[in-house]
Amino acid sequence: MPSTSGQSSQFRYTQTPSKVLHLRNMPWECTEEEVLPLCRPFGKVVNTMLNVGANRNQGFVEFAELNQAIQMVTYFASSSEPAQIRGKTVYIQYSNRQEITNNKTTADGAGNVLLVTIEGVQAGEVSIDVIHLVFSAFGFVHKIATFEKTAGFQALIQYTDAATATEAKNALDGRSIPRYLLPEHVETCYLRITYSAHKDLNIKFQSNRSRDYTNPYLPVNPTAIDVSLQPTVGADGKIKEPESNVLLASIGNVQYAVTVDVLHTVFSAFGTVQKIAIFDKLGELQALIQYPDVATATIAKEALEGHCIYDGGYCKLHLTYSRHTDLTVKNDERSRDYTIPSVMPRPAVPGVSWQSTQATAAAFPATVPSTIQPGQVPPTAWNPAVPVGSYVPAQSLYLNPSPTSHTFAPSAAVTTVPATQQMLPPPYGASPGAGQIPNYS
Repeated sequence: MPSTSGQSSQFRYTQTPSKVLHLRNMPWECTEEEVLPLCRPFGKVVNTMLNVGANRNQGFVEFAELNQAIQMVTYFASSSEPAQIRGKTVYIQYSNRQEITNNKTTADGAGNVLLVTIEGVQAGEVSIDVIHLVFSAFGFVHKIATFEKTAGFQALIQYTDAATATEAKNALDGRSIPRYLLPEHVETCYLRITYSAHKDLNIKFQSNRSRDYTNPYLPVNPTAIDVSLQPTVGADGKIKEPESNVLLASIGNVQYAVTVDVLHTVFSAFGTVQKIAIFDKLGELQALIQYPDVATATIAKEALEGHCIYDGGYCKLHLTYSRHTDLTVKNDERSRDYTIPSVMPRPAVPGVSWQSTQATAAAFPATVPSTIQPGQVPPTAWNPAVPVGSYVPAQSLYLNPSPTSHTFAPSAAVTTVPATQQMLPPPYGASPGAGQIPNYS
């Protein structure tokens, strides 16, 4: 007698393929957020119907294309790891139906829940925070649930009463979400609004697809939270980039070498650089630069964004905040951890002048050298009160770059340091404050 699993596999293959798949042995009160991660690797799900059957442990999912449903069935039929939700094995087979049609979502009359179809965007391009911002202008929004159907990206918005929902519907139906709330590549985003048959949405988890604003103690579903799809919305309604103490630098038009030492020279002008990591991604040179705090990173980002490391428009910097907060790096040619005592910054790179080369007094023993070179100021004779012009500069230890060397191109606010001034004692230029560019003029 053939095994049960054998019968199940045979049944999957002998059924006529359909875009709609039948799921059995599902957990009690299984949600769409739990089912979709199982289906998304194979294609776009346009409709679902869950918690059906006598034990409410069955469901249906409808794919946009037939071959997507076939791929899912074929994969799990031959995989050594079965499809699982909450640790339960879910059995998948083709459905006899070709589409899900009996899932009523619209109401005949006015209600407190609106069904909103957001045209011209894909799921995730309009965040749930933006939707809440738009609809809360007309009253308190209790709950929001977003999903994808055949009609496109949709959302259910629950208000306190039908009067508030009607006011929002009349004001927003046919209108577009304000342009400044949309991603750069989305020009318009029209709202088509009808009344939903729902009266009270059942939100089980706080996530990037659903939100219950009446229950702050509702658990967060970590598998359904995607930070990259949730930009922060400021008080003015504009999308804010989440800040971080780590900057992601994308370096364009790379014609000359960009090393760890070069980046340290550039970025340490604004504060202590803790770690640097250089890597290549999609054919582009990128780097992560870690500062001790967000404030220092913000100053560096605002000062360096759009500037070029080398003259002539070479190695242009484009800076954004990274998701990382503490980098794990090796000490090699492409990464450096300056928080390790044995790793000290190397001398400034000739031709790159965004960093003072003055060393702190603690780095040298407080002893007077036996011989003083002509023109050099004796350490014991230095007096901060003496005007700068009273001292004769000593000859620089750094050679001027040759005509073929590449000189860093600072912004208009940055002063290039003459080689003969780089080794002057501290009175020549006062130590810069936190986040300030050294001024040698």
